[in-house]
Amino acid sequence: MEPFYFPLKDRREVAQDTIEFIFDTSGSTFNFTAGQYVNIGLIDPPITDQRGNSRSMSICSSPNSVGYFATAMRIRPSAYKTNLKTMPLGTKVKVLGPFGHFTLKEDLTRAIVFLAGGIGITPMRSIIEYATQEQLAQRIFLFYSNRNPESSAFIKDFENWEKENPNFTLIATITDSTDKNWIHKYGRIDQNLLSRYLKNLNEPFYYIAGPAVMVQGMVEMLRSLEVPSENLVTEQFGGY
Repeated sequence: MEPFYFPLKDRREVAQDTIEFIFDTSGSTFNFTAGQYVNIGLIDPPITDQRGNSRSMSICSSPNSVGYFATAMRIRPSAYKTNLKTMPLGTKVKVLGPFGHFTLKEDLTRAIVFLAGGIGITPMRSIIEYATQEQLAQRIFLFYSNRNPESSAFIKDFENWEKENPNFTLIATITDSTDKNWIHKYGRIDQNLLSRYLKNLNEPFYYIAGPAVMVQGMVEMLRSLEVPSENLVTEQFGGY
């Protein structure tokens, strides 16, 4: 696979300690399916550490975006993230991909249920934006958990898409705050919350993405409910 070399076009804060990075793909043959990821390598970065100069990152923009793709990450102390946060716009990165099968099932008769924790939301944002643009008939539920409103990346996007897309339902929740201005749910994603919105917990396809502990917990819960393994698609996001 031949790499692409794309310049950093823009970056913006989309939640507390969370930045979206936009890369210019104009003039290239780069394309992807909603839900896939790429490997982004830094070229001769000013600082390095033992974790290396490349990361696999889910694309959070729609395939319909013309001339760019976007990713997002929580900013933590690492050489890679420091470089990406501070490097001048126009700096090129090495991109391999796309990769991955965290993509929509073709069976339109069964609902898609997204269970997202924190920055695990990125591939789901890509899929939901695309589904809304294309007016797909697939029924989609997004259960999205964060610690507080400030850390809930892209929440306004999902609120707007819920208004535009009659097949999309947003169930956002926070676990470590009782902010009175929060208009969604409080507490963790559990069987009781799922049951309020899903008639039969065994029928949907479940897509789970987030920290490893969260993904493991969701998988164990769904298996205890006898959801078939073939109905589960998972993706873990480490704390690099």
